[in-house]
Formats: sequence, structure tokens, C-alpha cells
Amino acid sequence: QVQLVESGGGLVQAGDSLRLSCAASGRTFTTYAMGWFRQAPGKEREFVAAIIWSAGSTYYADSVKGRFTISRGDAKNTVHLQMNSLEPEDTAVYYCAAARRLFNVRQRLEYDYWGQGTQVTVSS
Repeated sequence: QVQLVESGGGLVQAGDSLRLSCAASGRTFTTYAMGWFRQAPGKEREFVAAIIWSAGSTYYADSVKGRFTISRGDAKNTVHLQMNSLEPEDTAVYYCAAARRLFNVRQRLEYDYWGQGTQVTVSS
């Protein structure tokens, strides 16, 4: 069994920054990609950012491009999401996900493992 645990969420004001982290543990697996998705109340879970592990290639949703940065952590199977210039529209539960292989980093159904999520609330 693989567990993903997110941390770093919280309540901030518009314009502030937060750094989310996700660590994988449990059964060893080869990571092809890790990503972040978010889900606001009443909305579907949407893609935020992803990184292809071996190449380091990164992908972002248009709504966060230029403000958010995804990166690999120093520890194996650890990923971070640096979120700057936060806006109230960024308020959501943020989920970490990992894939052994996939074709479309933006497609949540292609990810194999998910964390429980961490709440990010941005006040205006």
C-alpha cells in the first residue's frame, strides 16, 4: 500500500504565499509523475500542476501559471508546491497524486495514488 501525505495548508490573505509538501511512503513504486489537484466546494477536482519525475518537466494549469511552482523534494518521492500571490479563487482542498505511468498529466483518472488533501483558504 502506498500513502501520500500532504502538509502545509492553512488560512492566508490574498497576496500571501504558502508551500505545500507531499511525501509518499509505504510500498516502493517507481514514480513516473506526481501532481497536485484541487477541489473547491461544489466544483470538480481540477488539475493544478505536475512534474515528470525523471525529466523534471513541469506542467501547470493556466490559472496558476506564473504564480505556482512544483518541484521535487530532496527526499525520494517528495514533491512541493510553492504558491505565491494567492487569490481567493485558489481556496480549495489540495490533493497530491502520484502515477506509475500516464499519458496526460492533466487527467486525474490516470493517477494511481492520492493523498487525503490539505485545506487552503485565501481571504480577500
